[in-house]
Amino acid sequence: MRTIFTTGQVAKICKVAPRTVSKWFDSGRLRGYRIPGSQDRRIPREHLIRFLKEHGMPLGELEDEAMGKMLLVGVDPQVRMGLSEFISADEFKIETAASGFEAGIQAEALHPDAVIIDFAMGRQEALMIAQNLKKNTDYAETVLVGLLSDDDNAIGFDRTLFNETFRKPFDAALLAERVRTLVARRKQLA
Repeated sequence: MRTIFTTGQVAKICKVAPRTVSKWFDSGRLRGYRIPGSQDRRIPREHLIRFLKEHGMPLGELEDEAMGKMLLVGVDPQVRMGLSEFISADEFKIETAASGFEAGIQAEALHPDAVIIDFAMGRQEALMIAQNLKKNTDYAETVLVGLLSDDDNAIGFDRTLFNETFRKPFDAALLAERVRTLVARRKQLA
């Protein structure tokens, strides 16, 4: 996954002349930086995606990168509906899995930015899913969120597996915003 683009690469994505991209850059509409001691311009991926979205241009090959991917494991329909109220379909592609086995298949196919695991499916299975994801280097940057009940809080477990835990009942808007923030932070560091 490319993180920095040249004006020529941006021109191909936008289907315009490289000079047009240079004008966007020089006018400040397309943010980026110049290579020291050179006139060459570089545009970071997140600035290019933001520019394309702001101007209603097609994302083309960046479409998958621009949209976040979320996997909900064992999450009940009520929580799923609550989340869908606060996360738009053009912001995150959301898939679901009912078991650890299904979660493994979905994670392999989706390569999610965030995985939300509901402990209602069973504490041991939820922890096993989190441990398996953490062990796999392909998911090292994946944000893991655990949804806990009172019983899960009473019994200690290794919370370092998760980037965040939410205790039921929780505010779906807060969960959506937290996931959004954690995923955005990870994408900036990548």
